[in-house]
Amino acid sequence: MQACDLTATQARHLIGGRRLSPVELLDSCIARIEAVDHAVNAMVARDFERARAAAIVAEAAVMAGGAIGPLHGLPIGVKDLEDTEGLRTTYGSVMFRDHVPKADQRLVADIRRAGGIVLGKTNTPEFGAGANTRNAVYGATGNPFDPMKSAAGSSGGSAVALATGMVPLATGSDMGGSLRNPASFCGIVGMRPSAGLVPSEKRLLGSSALSVLGPMARNVPDLALMLGAIAHYDTRDMLAFPNPALQPQTVDLGTLRVAFTPDFGFAPTAKAVRAAFAAKTALLAPLFGAAEAATPDCAGADEAFAILRAVNFLAGFGATYQTNPERLGPNVRTNVEEGLRYSATDVARALMIQTRIYQAWQQFFGQYDVLIAPSVTITPRPWSELFPAQIDGVATQSYYHWLALAYAVTLTGHPSLSLPLGRDADGMPFGVQIITARHTDAKTLAVASAIETLCADNPNLNRPTPDIAKLTTAPTLSTTPGFHDVA
Repeated sequence: MQACDLTATQARHLIGGRRLSPVELLDSCIARIEAVDHAVNAMVARDFERARAAAIVAEAAVMAGGAIGPLHGLPIGVKDLEDTEGLRTTYGSVMFRDHVPKADQRLVADIRRAGGIVLGKTNTPEFGAGANTRNAVYGATGNPFDPMKSAAGSSGGSAVALATGMVPLATGSDMGGSLRNPASFCGIVGMRPSAGLVPSEKRLLGSSALSVLGPMARNVPDLALMLGAIAHYDTRDMLAFPNPALQPQTVDLGTLRVAFTPDFGFAPTAKAVRAAFAAKTALLAPLFGAAEAATPDCAGADEAFAILRAVNFLAGFGATYQTNPERLGPNVRTNVEEGLRYSATDVARALMIQTRIYQAWQQFFGQYDVLIAPSVTITPRPWSELFPAQIDGVATQSYYHWLALAYAVTLTGHPSLSLPLGRDADGMPFGVQIITARHTDAKTLAVASAIETLCADNPNLNRPTPDIAKLTTAPTLSTTPGFHDVA
């Protein structure tokens, strides 16, 4: 095993015990990037020189015997939507092709304060729109299990970097599943925390909880380690709350009542995903005290999410659309144009639907402790497909309709963790969402960790890993036709 293949918790323990040098770990991660990134295009802006300098400082701090942070010496991949001081941040947009921020945003600053070392930026679709990681600046990101297939998105670069051992931890963000979808497609763990748990000073609509920041890792303990380092109270975020309850928990699954749903009653879940989910949950059900097929009422979720999502895009890109629409990619333009068609009455209706769904979920979690659903409606498809226009031969309603399994949870604000559970019938990773009651993020982590531990030796349910040796000899992805296309 190479140092870069250690889990974050293993590496941090060894660093703290002076048995692993942060420089050695960093060099191993850089070597892995240089060996496989040509095949997947995940780490798009690299900060190797400054990272090496930081690793040397981190090693000196360990040898000096002083207090060190929870992420001390760990290389981190930062999603290219998040500002990094002195390191190019493009947001996947040609408008910001040469943009170099003068300051870190809060998330990145917290990572550095915890001892993390920013190694580079991970690829994302333009402004995070589309859930297929490809853009006109850096091109497409390939799935580590098949580089010609999608890594999903918008945190696709982070998921691929983790799956291939480029970094032990990475950042992400999530509106319609941007953490959970790539986690599922790439066989890693991604968590959408309760809104405000990880604060964002960049939230344009202060009361909108649709978009959140969150951690990504290869296993649940690693994810919990990172979440603990980035969960803080910040008054600049209207949704932030003081004293977040993230104390580690353990849970006996045999005392819990779980509900399984393949579609929340409305999502266009593909037959192949339904079949895989049924097989996985048949193996999971005996782990719980009681297990049933059930779903909270999500009637109207498609309409509510479409309107509220469009409002967010209007806030972010409406002005650019009015003056220079050609500078925006097709997914962003689609969202803005949709938003311009809605009225105040439409927005009020969407908020009322969201509130009704939220209340239904609160009643549901009075009956059940855990809700488990597939993370994504489809299995990985070629990244050359801008978005799934059809699922099982039925047309999707919009370019983001295939994200319905994720945005059902987004609307309610519940914490949701995508956990890898083996592979699907095509040999690709398969993930499920572990969902618990509102603001019970520690419980979400505890349930997911218990499942992960109990399934560790089951090849049908444990985390799959890509073939690194095969990736090192794979063709260079950028030579593939359509690599830079976004339409």
